[in-house]
Amino acid sequence: MPEPTKKEENEVPAPAPPPEEPSKEKEAGTTPAKDEEEVSPPSALPPGLGSRALERKDSDWTLVETPPGEEQAKQNANSQLSILFIEKPQGGTVKVGEDITFIAKVKAEDLLRKPTIKWFKGKWMDLASKAGKHLQLKETFERHSRVYTFEMQIIKAKDNFAGNYRCEVTYKDKFDSCSFDLEVHESTGTTPNIDIRSAFKRSGEGQEDAGELDFSGLLKRREVKQQEEEPQVDVWELLKNAKPSEYEKIAFQYGITDLRGMLKRLKRMRREEKKSAAFAKILDPAYQVDKGGRVRFVVELADPKLEVKWYKNGQEIRPSTKYIFEHKGCQRILFINNCQMTDDSEYYVTAGDEKCSTELFVREPPIMVTKQLEDTTAYCGERVELECEVSEDDANVKWFKNGEEIIPGPKSRYRIRVEGKKHILIIEGATKADAAEYSVMTTGGQSSAKLSVDLKPLKILTPLTDQTVNLGKEICLKCEISENIPGKWTKNGLPVQESDRLKVVHKGRIHKLVIANALTEDEGDYVFAPDAYNVTLPAKVHVIDPPKIILDGLDADNTVTVIAGNKLRLEIPISGEPPPKTMWSRGDKAIMEGSGRIRTESYPDSSTLVIDIAERDDSGVYHINLKNEAGEAHASIKVKVVDFPDPPVAPTVTEVGDDWCIMNWEPPAYDGGSPILGYFIERKKKQSSRWMRLNFDLCKETTFEPKKMIEGVAYEVRIFAVNAIGISKPSMPSRPFVPLAVTSPPTLLTVDSVTDTTVTMRWRPPDHIGAAGLDGYVLEYCFEGTEDWIVANKDLIDKTKFTITGLPTDAKIFVRVKAVNAAGASEPKYYSQPILVKEIIEPPKIRIPRHLKQTYIRRVGEAVNLVIPFQGKPRPELTWKKDGAEIDKNQINIRNSETDTIIFIRKAERSHSGKYDLQVKVDKFVETASIDIQIIDRPGPPQIVKIEDVWGENVALTWTPPKDDGNAAITGYTIQKADKKSMEWFTVIEHYHRTSATITELVIGNEYYFRVFSENMCGLSEDATMTKESAVIARDGKIYKNPVYEDFDFSEAPMFTQPLVNTYAIAGYNATPNCSVRGNPKPKITWMKNKVAIVDDPRYRMFSNQGVCTLEIRKPSPYDGGTYCCKAVNDLGTVEIECKLEVKVIAQ
Repeated sequence: MPEPTKKEENEVPAPAPPPEEPSKEKEAGTTPAKDEEEVSPPSALPPGLGSRALERKDSDWTLVETPPGEEQAKQNANSQLSILFIEKPQGGTVKVGEDITFIAKVKAEDLLRKPTIKWFKGKWMDLASKAGKHLQLKETFERHSRVYTFEMQIIKAKDNFAGNYRCEVTYKDKFDSCSFDLEVHESTGTTPNIDIRSAFKRSGEGQEDAGELDFSGLLKRREVKQQEEEPQVDVWELLKNAKPSEYEKIAFQYGITDLRGMLKRLKRMRREEKKSAAFAKILDPAYQVDKGGRVRFVVELADPKLEVKWYKNGQEIRPSTKYIFEHKGCQRILFINNCQMTDDSEYYVTAGDEKCSTELFVREPPIMVTKQLEDTTAYCGERVELECEVSEDDANVKWFKNGEEIIPGPKSRYRIRVEGKKHILIIEGATKADAAEYSVMTTGGQSSAKLSVDLKPLKILTPLTDQTVNLGKEICLKCEISENIPGKWTKNGLPVQESDRLKVVHKGRIHKLVIANALTEDEGDYVFAPDAYNVTLPAKVHVIDPPKIILDGLDADNTVTVIAGNKLRLEIPISGEPPPKTMWSRGDKAIMEGSGRIRTESYPDSSTLVIDIAERDDSGVYHINLKNEAGEAHASIKVKVVDFPDPPVAPTVTEVGDDWCIMNWEPPAYDGGSPILGYFIERKKKQSSRWMRLNFDLCKETTFEPKKMIEGVAYEVRIFAVNAIGISKPSMPSRPFVPLAVTSPPTLLTVDSVTDTTVTMRWRPPDHIGAAGLDGYVLEYCFEGTEDWIVANKDLIDKTKFTITGLPTDAKIFVRVKAVNAAGASEPKYYSQPILVKEIIEPPKIRIPRHLKQTYIRRVGEAVNLVIPFQGKPRPELTWKKDGAEIDKNQINIRNSETDTIIFIRKAERSHSGKYDLQVKVDKFVETASIDIQIIDRPGPPQIVKIEDVWGENVALTWTPPKDDGNAAITGYTIQKADKKSMEWFTVIEHYHRTSATITELVIGNEYYFRVFSENMCGLSEDATMTKESAVIARDGKIYKNPVYEDFDFSEAPMFTQPLVNTYAIAGYNATPNCSVRGNPKPKITWMKNKVAIVDDPRYRMFSNQGVCTLEIRKPSPYDGGTYCCKAVNDLGTVEIECKLEVKVIAQ
């Protein structure tokens, strides 16, 4: 029985509800029905349904009517406190089979996202999961008005779609809901031939609805007979008095679908009712009425003046044709006509501030079995149908077999078909196990019948037949019987086991045993025995195999090769059933079994041909013949006797080079019966007897090129032929020959200089000259547009430079050079393009060596010899200056040539230090460069050394730096001590950087002198400065007070100690500009090119070691030229230094 429809906690309650009503409603609304998960309501609802709610009853939907007054009060209450809705769905009425649509609208001005909406039927049924054929849910959004529109469309409405519906909308902490009803009326159509006038009656005398027709009278009048046959049963009383274990049985018997809701009401009704001051007599705890019946609620008031209101599920009931109110003295009576399942609910009445409540249970009429089951007899394998009829369409019916319930399913042999009031149990392929007593049970009765299953008489339609099958073919034993029953196969009395090769097939009445690829062991007696019958079908299978000769181990042309002198034992596998007879022959002569040199041997599965000590005459075709009752087989086998090949003819040397030659030869006259696979070649010096093999892989051709010979030495060569049997004897040696060849062409032919009448060419010797040596070169030229080469030198020249004279100005010539030796002239080396005979001005360029781009340092007395190459044509003018003044040539020697200039100082002095400027001038073009030369010497000694303090075993010394630092920075000091007694000096501290020091661990009682040496990169000063006074280490102890020193601040802003210098690089060779920097904290180094930082570029590598910063540019190209900058940054400052890099490309 469905649970009554109630309001949720957040819905607007009816006027003047009792205090405990909300909690009661909450309790009833939060517990789902017992079989909630089993319900399958329609997938869609009819559109336009109004004023009703959907309640579930098993798998049906039940009509629930709501009075118009109640609906209006509910809507008025909802409209007063509506939070989100701007338009609520309204109740409606629809006919069966028609459509209806409900619309709800929500204003979205204050909403940041779409609200959540849910449609319910009754209290718990969420319709979102039921959308489909009969129900569609839609939602739209109007951007201009910012309104969400939600629609629920019910398609082709049914009777059970009627009831109460609810729409809920939620947004964050806001919630709003609205209930509405749907009424579904029967569509007008033909009705049974009944006296309608006598059945109808007028109802509601003296009420507002007086004169309207009451259809419930007709319904009651038609149900009188059924009610008279069966006494009225109060299910409510049965449940109150029954044990909990019997609840489900009672629910099925009396058609209760909402057992869980009914038990919940029972629990509430058992509570004790408090005595009431307003009511003299309250409502009964529960009322029961049949569907379509009429119920009467009566209360008696203590004060007849009190106003009484009736409620259903918290909604006030208004008078109508369905709800009729009567007043009889202190009694207040409510009649409910034509009770439906939707009226199954909680009712209460209020009088003043008090109320009393009751539960109304609407019971459906019991389902009766109108047509009983009949006893049935069937044969095995037939389809059996057990049929009965009940009083209602699509009623809930249960089937039983021998008292156990039959539950149909995908794996069950039982199927249940329902056709209106007919219920049919179907058994496919009945067996003897299906013989039993079957029964059907409804809520109002039951019926049973017996089913008997017997075997049909068996007939053999097609028996098994004996078969003779060739080996490897398919065996198929087939029989057909009159019944579709399984059976068993046996072979020689043993059961047949299925495998990949053996298959047992059963299709209807046909049984097959199929054996693929028959074997000899498949032969035997086979029997098929049908199950449940004492019948057997025998058959014999005989497997035969024609003789076969298996030549898989031979070549494609069945050739067998044997080496002369060896024994041949040729074993040929054979098969056949029964075993065949074998015969060998050669030509017309048969080969018999015996002890001869050529004989045969026979075995069950093979035949063997034996030839002892094979000879060349044994080559030929041998025949083998097989024969048995299944057929014959023939094969031919070719026997080939092979030997070593004959030696080839002596080879001929056709061409000779510097360390190679080309030799040819003819194949041997006899190849030994096997194709020649290749040749081995050997050579030796003519005066030697030791042959050396030249190839370890066979030479497939009849020509070969020996290499790596010594020029001028006579050689001989010979050949070996090789086949599959082995190597032949060597051929006769060739005639002696001597390797000798010309040189390779000269290399790197370039233009050295060009004037208006001459062209000077340079080249390099050939890469390979050879044993014949090099006698000289021949230089040739020809004018552009001609092919006449003119020899420039009449006699051979041994130099790699030559000037061609007597050329006309503005002419273009091509030039080539050849190397000549005893073997002749080499291939010429050509200059790649024509040369214009005209002097060309080449701007000057100075090529400062890399080591001169930084300060050039030498010690006093050392020699200075600097070579600075330059370019420029014609011969440029050179000018040297030192510190802007002319150079004294008496002290500094300057030597100039066409390609470089040299500064030479025999013994350097400190006065030679300075900046040397070089200027190269060609016509109006000028190029300058500078070189810094620093001549250094040992420094002088410190000026003054003082003893500042003596305490304990310690002496504090201070001194002043030397006046003469030797033209180099002072790198440190060396301090020595001497005992006054011995005056032997010992070094205490070396490479000390400060000008004050503390000498410790002196001997008490001794008197010491101290001296200090200065040190630069040349070494220690020649003299040292000694303290004038001595320091006496007193024996008596003194109290020493440690002087207080302030912490020295080592922090320093970045400073470059060695700058970057402008650099020239050759394309393809790495360039490494570097500089040195110091600073504390350690500065961060960043390299930049053209003011752009170099980051993660694989063409650059950056190093920093002990303050020396290096940027390595890998294989630079002209694109890499530009301004490079090194930037050092720490907390105290930033410093940058730049240099220019120019990348030169050397013409090839």
